[in-house]
Amino acid sequence: MPNSASAKKRLRQNDVRRLRNKASRSSVRTQIKKVRQAVADGDITKAEEEFLLVTKKLDKAGAGNLIHPNKAARSKSRLSNMIKKAKAAS
Repeated sequence: MPNSASAKKRLRQNDVRRLRNKASRSSVRTQIKKVRQAVADGDITKAEEEFLLVTKKLDKAGAGNLIHPNKAARSKSRLSNMIKKAKAAS
């Protein structure tokens, strides 16, 4: 337990930030799952719409150091390739 006033404030700040980061990370993961599910179902138009949203969320998460920027780029690239392959197959 923190003893000083500044340590107590820091603990409160960390709790707020941890919950905010957790919610943002969960939101990004959910959006990625939506894209993958749309591709698996063969719904290319929905996959492309969801991809636009996940791109924005990944960029924002990478810029804010929620995830590493390279991981954001890698995820976008993999999802994009997944959609392209599904388009070519159909």
